[in-house]
Amino acid sequence: MYDYDLFVIGGGSGGVRAGRVTAQLGKKVALAEEYRYGGTCVIRGCVPKKLMVYASAFAQQFTDAKGFGWTVGNTSFDWPTLRGNIDAELNRLEGLYEKGLTSNGADTFNQRATITGPHEVQLADGTTKSAETILIATGGRPFIPDVPGAEHVITSNEIFLLDELPKRILVVGGGYIACEFACILNGMGVEVHQYYRGAQILRGFDGEVRGHVSDEMIAKGINLHLGTDVTRIEKQDDGLHVHCTNGSICVVDQVLYATGRVANTENLGLDEVGVETGRKGEVKVDTYGQTSVPSIYAVGDVTDRVQLTPVAIREGVAFVETVFKNNPTSPDHELIPTAVFTQPEIGTVGMTEEEARDKYDVDVYRAAFRPMQVVLAGREERMLMKLIVDKATRKVLGCHIVGPAAGEMIQLAGVAVKMGATKEDFDRTVAVHPTAAEELVTMKEPV
Repeated sequence: MYDYDLFVIGGGSGGVRAGRVTAQLGKKVALAEEYRYGGTCVIRGCVPKKLMVYASAFAQQFTDAKGFGWTVGNTSFDWPTLRGNIDAELNRLEGLYEKGLTSNGADTFNQRATITGPHEVQLADGTTKSAETILIATGGRPFIPDVPGAEHVITSNEIFLLDELPKRILVVGGGYIACEFACILNGMGVEVHQYYRGAQILRGFDGEVRGHVSDEMIAKGINLHLGTDVTRIEKQDDGLHVHCTNGSICVVDQVLYATGRVANTENLGLDEVGVETGRKGEVKVDTYGQTSVPSIYAVGDVTDRVQLTPVAIREGVAFVETVFKNNPTSPDHELIPTAVFTQPEIGTVGMTEEEARDKYDVDVYRAAFRPMQVVLAGREERMLMKLIVDKATRKVLGCHIVGPAAGEMIQLAGVAVKMGATKEDFDRTVAVHPTAAEELVTMKEPV
């Protein structure tokens, strides 16, 4: 007889959802979290980041308002006020996450847990608990390369905890996290430099989208340096002196590294019990989330499949269906709509133009235009929309949007693409006018 039907290690989105839904089935559930409930998304990721995106956009909005007849007085930004308000919201959400477990009868342990057997975990206080099934949902953390002076840098974890904003910052990396924070900090008035060792930012996204966003970031004042990497960092009286591969030195107050993430699996006891891990420490699982030890499963970022909060939640629900409802369910990782909250914003689903051309004979439909809201403001920022269409079947293989509300639009476009809509299905849909989104259904000729 086990103490629990399910013991979850990790209180992020995937772990909490799996624990709560299992407890609602009347099963005996426990969850251990060593830091704060909510995980990366709620505490140090999606939620605080999106709130910072909103905050950083006001500077442009104040400027734009003049073109629409508004007189805007002196404005200033107060970081402690924003940070305090974000902290209050995170505390509220954390409480809801924990309450969702305890109100459904789950036990919670606010301490670290390690796996000591196929059906056993040990808590930091030395007590052990047995469980028929163990779920690993420990997520991931930012990766910092072994660069001389790395002890002086911060990551996306610490950016939310700064007592004051730096006047100058270097963001290292070219992925969506690096680009989002470069835009956020630029909008808040920080002098932003960004180094990326590759030829273009946002590797893996559509090539035209990458170039469009890069150009707009530069136009907004971000000092983007491509083909550039850090060789060493020295702390001096006037700031951090960052030496780079092209021989230049960038002097800043902070260096933010956003160069990928690794799974939180160290000292979890996985090797000792035979749970197989990959090269980067990720837990290897089958299509149902089961590890090499039959009684142990894993969901979310710790598996390094698709590192997105909604995916972790879907994986948690699929785990419950499989293990506790006798309904083997494999989470669907195909055609996942994604938003990147750069400025301008990106929304994307399906294949990039480059991916599609490798497999299909395609038509590409493209619209690039100034959205209405920037015209009276006197800005030259342009919006980009693309549909990638298979010539043979007319099926829309990919949809890519860059511009205001791209994330909102791609959620709905994602439904159509997921259903297998054709270009003619888009064409038959009457445009909503005047909107930017109407371009999705009015592009008539391929480029």
